[in-house]
Amino acid sequence: MKPFSTALTDLFNIQVPIIQAGMIWVSGWKLAAAVSRAGGLGLIGAGSMRPEVLDLHLTRMKDNCDRPFGVNLPVFNPYAEALAEVCLRHEVKIIFSSAGSPKRFTPMFKRAGARVVHVVPSVALAKKVEAAGCDAVVAEGTEAGGHNGFEEITSINLWPSVVDAVRIPVIAAGGIVDGRSMAAAMALGAAGVQVGTRFAATPESSANAGYKDAIVRAGEADVKLYLRRFMPTRTWVNPYVKRTIDAEQRGATREELDELRGSGRARQGIFEGDQEEGELEMGLAASRVEKILGAEQVVREMVDEFWHTIGKLVKNSG
Repeated sequence: MKPFSTALTDLFNIQVPIIQAGMIWVSGWKLAAAVSRAGGLGLIGAGSMRPEVLDLHLTRMKDNCDRPFGVNLPVFNPYAEALAEVCLRHEVKIIFSSAGSPKRFTPMFKRAGARVVHVVPSVALAKKVEAAGCDAVVAEGTEAGGHNGFEEITSINLWPSVVDAVRIPVIAAGGIVDGRSMAAAMALGAAGVQVGTRFAATPESSANAGYKDAIVRAGEADVKLYLRRFMPTRTWVNPYVKRTIDAEQRGATREELDELRGSGRARQGIFEGDQEEGELEMGLAASRVEKILGAEQVVREMVDEFWHTIGKLVKNSG
């Protein structure tokens, strides 16, 4: 692969500025190791793990990969403190935090010598990330799968706005599945990209085959944002999601929606593969994922297509 040199590759000592998102029920050590070995940065998704499970994944990761890797730690997680302690014990050097204040864990990890990145859906929050002392920020547009910001700011508007607002490196996320979208993000000023849905549909992903099949089968109108008033989440539309959207449109209260949703829907959909009643979180760009590919091949094809796209732009410029 043709090498890169960006603020992101320098920050993490990686070969290509591609970050594999730390997705719940998807991003175990096997996926993270595959992406890191391919030259990107693999993240173990701690959001669906108990502390003892994260400990196991970190042990396996270090036994099977000698390249840089990180952990995604959702701040709102009820086990967040214990998960953070596991990361410190394993001397994890790269932490991506999300879904909460960047101030909660950043000082602790920085004292331990780690690089800290936080995920945000708006310019205002990106400025807070920089003020909190984070080393980089992920600007995630509303096209992304899973939990979204209430602002519903599109990627093409968010990325350059955050680049203009902060001095730290910006990682673009939300709608990136190939080299063309990667080139677009970096043309708008991003130092690299974070990719979720494309890596979810790989053999190394810990998700159920039924969930991966749903990604491959998803059409351009099959993925929607629901629970918009209370917990915006982008997911594949199935009978459960349709019932919930109908209830939202009727003006259901938060209590009614909570009762309808119940608990464990994401596990039911992503890890267990229930295509009827589970929550199968995925991004809008799922419609451009046409087949299951190995994580290393995904990285290689993204990089090759990126340079091909850049080459065409230069050629077309005369």
